Amino acid sequence: MSADMVAAPVFKDARKRAYLNPEGADRPLKSPLPKSTLVKARGYRKQRLVEQVVKADCAAILLYDPINIRYALDLSNMQLWATHNPFHYVMLFADGHAIEFAYRGAEHLADGFETVNEVRPGNAWFYMYTADRLQERVEAWADELVSILKERNGGNMRPNGLRLAIDKLDPPGVDALRKRGVTVVEGQALTEIARSVKSAEELELMRWTVRVCEAGMARLYDHSLPGKTEQEIWAELHYENIRSGGEWLETRLLTIGRRTNPWFQECSDHVAELGDMLGFDTDMIGPYGYCADLSRSWTIGHTRMTPHQRDLYLAAREQIEHNLGLLKAGLSFDDFNAQSWRIPDKYVACRYSVALHGVGLADEYPSIPLHPDWKASYRGHFEENMTVCVESLIGEEGKGECVKLETQVVITQNGAQRLDSFPWEDD
Repeated sequence: MSADMVAAPVFKDARKRAYLNPEGADRPLKSPLPKSTLVKARGYRKQRLVEQVVKADCAAILLYDPINIRYALDLSNMQLWATHNPFHYVMLFADGHAIEFAYRGAEHLADGFETVNEVRPGNAWFYMYTADRLQERVEAWADELVSILKERNGGNMRPNGLRLAIDKLDPPGVDALRKRGVTVVEGQALTEIARSVKSAEELELMRWTVRVCEAGMARLYDHSLPGKTEQEIWAELHYENIRSGGEWLETRLLTIGRRTNPWFQECSDHVAELGDMLGFDTDMIGPYGYCADLSRSWTIGHTRMTPHQRDLYLAAREQIEHNLGLLKAGLSFDDFNAQSWRIPDKYVACRYSVALHGVGLADEYPSIPLHPDWKASYRGHFEENMTVCVESLIGEEGKGECVKLETQVVITQNGAQRLDSFPWEDD
């Protein structure tokens, strides 16, 4: 069927239409949450990270990862650009004092943020900015940081140096700090552990991002028609997210028909045909910077699934429901693996990379592999108010299509509570 033969989109499943804005599909969603929710979440997040700094016996933590800066202080400035151009950094001290080193001219972006105690101009020294003067700029940067560390530490350096945790830093910076007597401590553990347990207010913010994401998923469903390209359909999620206050999509994982197998192909100009299986993974950074990481699969034109498509879909649902039913606070990662759904041999080659993973402002700790890959895992246990995404990818290597499903949940003492409710397919 050609694109010009396609009628206006019509929801086959009326339940999914309910996820659009009830004021009208042409209207963005507007958050009903009061500012106090965000302010309380900020305070909780900053304190969680301070506790980790103290526990690690560090004077401070130096943050360059834009997600960690967002978590600690809720500051966001050109976050995607900052992932490959390290211009924005923060020092958070064991006493809670926070200094933002801002992009020059953007210092005002921290105005009104109760999480920030000082704002100073940043000293960016990546090569694009500094070229043959890189080392000169690195030395000036290190001198400033060490001066601040000494000042806030009463001018003292310990015998083994001043301990500074760092989440991400290029080698010249590490070398310059060590040369000045700073003991560099791996900071990723501090940030990941801090981020892994959510407050009640964080859960409210995350639920709103999920609400916006599901409105975007309803648009995807509405536009899953023959003659449309993968990119045209995928754009509907971007549209709903951005106009409703969201930020970006981490990946481009929407494929159709034969391009669902193998998985992880990015969306393209491939044209949908009636009855093809469509699969997607939202990886959406939405309002308030929180992630909604959801996956669904359905057929183009919402036709009845073929027997093979139905078998794949039912297996994926079974994996999701089984693993979901195991989760509760206190369960060890080892015990989860031992009891997790066993993938039939014919689906093992196309299995997903994880059984589940943590989620917050982005994908995060923990990341739990599937049982065939368990030897590469680490020890730990699920805690109350961890939020995780339970995953499934089902397909046969070199044969037909794949089905991708995923749900986002919060861990409680009594089990896992789903944060999303967008309907599964009812064939």
